[in-house]
Amino acid sequence: MSRINTVTKATANQEQLALFDAIQQKLGMVPNFLKIFANSPAALRAFLGFHSIANEGSLDAATRERIALAIAQQNTCEYCVSAHTAIGRKTGLDNEEMAANRAGGSQDAKAAVAVQFARALIEHKGEVTTGEIQAMCQAGYSDSDIVEVITHVGLNFLTNLIGKASRVDIDFPKVALTI
Repeated sequence: MSRINTVTKATANQEQLALFDAIQQKLGMVPNFLKIFANSPAALRAFLGFHSIANEGSLDAATRERIALAIAQQNTCEYCVSAHTAIGRKTGLDNEEMAANRAGGSQDAKAAVAVQFARALIEHKGEVTTGEIQAMCQAGYSDSDIVEVITHVGLNFLTNLIGKASRVDIDFPKVALTI
């Protein structure tokens, strides 16, 4: 059971209901982690806005999900591993690829570099090496792409924090943290 109130349609105020309606229209559901965010409509609006804008970048959906899976596993967030496994399937990732992502790699050579870089960002609290930046460039990532990877790592770390701090109830098919 969640340690932070999970706002529901029955308990939501007008602003929260409006946000839920917009999320429902876009996703077809309101995931529980967003119901936790809804305790602060300002925080929910900030997350939704940042997430929406970040997804307009050059990284494809599969790469974004690979990063999300790697970070969720690294941060031991069962909610996010479960959510991004379901979302990853929708982007075309198979079980073997998602297991590789969770282990810090990828079957795709270019994506593997991005996943490794994402994990290094978390492990070293942003203090990545020049070599790790160079590896991204050598794999074909531009400075813009590198900034986008950093952005997605930050967004995923935020959702990991919400998931773990709240112990939000998992509303996706549950995936264990062990690989």
